[in-house]
Amino acid sequence: MIADALKMAVGTLTTVRVPAPKLIDRRVAGAAMVLAPPAVVPLAAVAAVIVFLGELIGLSAFASAALAVGAVALGSRGLHLDGLADTADGLGASYDRERALEVMRRGDSGPTGVATLVLVLLVQVGALAGAISAGHGVAAAALAVFAGRGVLSLCCARGVPSARPDGLGATVAGSVPVWTAAVVFAVLAGAAALVLPWWHGLVAVTLGYLAASALLARCVQRLGGITGDVLGGCVEVAVAGVLLGLSF
Repeated sequence: MIADALKMAVGTLTTVRVPAPKLIDRRVAGAAMVLAPPAVVPLAAVAAVIVFLGELIGLSAFASAALAVGAVALGSRGLHLDGLADTADGLGASYDRERALEVMRRGDSGPTGVATLVLVLLVQVGALAGAISAGHGVAAAALAVFAGRGVLSLCCARGVPSARPDGLGATVAGSVPVWTAAVVFAVLAGAAALVLPWWHGLVAVTLGYLAASALLARCVQRLGGITGDVLGGCVEVAVAGVLLGLSF
């Protein structure tokens, strides 16, 4: 099961080619959400290397940050950014649940989605540039990638429903035990404390989780649960939250 879960996580969250899982059921899908942080090691490594090389050659902090954020987006096929835009469009389209879900299903981005996408990317790049200027850009770039994907286990914890009867959201909704999601948070916070002052890393990871929790709660209230787009949106706002926490 673990092998299939890791294949699903890597194949879904990155552009790294892996053999297709032999079986995908709720148990495997839930494990894949828990294994999201280790599955994105290649993305974290690329982001960290870009920041390191940027500092080495004297590239401006903003340029290095933009390149790192862009590389992670490319390395994940823009999946989470697309989810963020669709979620914003759905939440901004109508207070009618079915209408909002229909807007999200279309896949094309409206003005609300585009504006949200631009704003969140600006926050990510600007905050990472701040972390680079503060001297811990490499750690910030890697931690944001890991913690951003770590919130997937929170979003799929027991008690969180699916907004639709089909799709990725239906497969993973409620598939992760609450204690397991708590362990993922604790591991990420502990890892952050190893590479940053303990309070700084803990604050950053907590901010990321709070940002994702706020969006998750809003989507459960408005849409009735999660969808694949909501998961992507939670990843991106979590990344922004982590980087804001490390921007000084």
